[in-house]
Amino acid sequence: MSKKAVILLSGGLDSTTVLAMAKDQGYECYTVSFDYGQRHRAELRASKIVSEVLGAKDHKTLKMDFRDIGGSALTDDDIAVPEELDEGIPVTYVPARNTVFLSLALGWAEVLGARDIFIGANDVDYSGYPDCRPEFLEAFQNMANLATKAGVEGDHFHIRAPLLRLTKAEIVQAGDRLGVDYGLTVSCYQADDEGRACGVCDSCRYRKKGFEEAGLVDPTRYQSS
Repeated sequence: MSKKAVILLSGGLDSTTVLAMAKDQGYECYTVSFDYGQRHRAELRASKIVSEVLGAKDHKTLKMDFRDIGGSALTDDDIAVPEELDEGIPVTYVPARNTVFLSLALGWAEVLGARDIFIGANDVDYSGYPDCRPEFLEAFQNMANLATKAGVEGDHFHIRAPLLRLTKAEIVQAGDRLGVDYGLTVSCYQADDEGRACGVCDSCRYRKKGFEEAGLVDPTRYQSS
């Protein structure tokens, strides 16, 4: 019988690579995306398409409204998305986002009988979000096994972050080997309604750099083109 996994799928480059990796490892994949009040819906459309193309067993989009608390350029229209690198944790950090997302994924995993939850967290070539660090993921895994019926009964959960120590170039190369069509993905923080990228936000810069250093053609559609 196939082993089941829940994969957090934003529709971007990293999470799509993680889905391809989980599928390659023989998991029956269940993907979950989050409509949390982000600036655009292009990534949600991309996540549904990616899920279908990569053969996920089921895909859910769960709704909540982080705009009610704000505090991030992704959920507050009064905070501009930065177009230049800055020191420290960037304003695109969404307070408690991965904590909430992983908690909901954990709930679905317990219902499904899945014990592996995959997330595209990266601690190398990224913006320095505190909820992408290995310490956070380890702490959440410990909490998951204290807070669930399955965990208490000894059927433990595992938080899988296969991209954690990879550069963006290594991530792109890994996905390319698995046949990922990155033209289907949307990574930009301020993509337009057609999913075209701005080319200047943090996420776009890291994505461009990844393809350049990997020596691969960048299939991203940019607004300027």
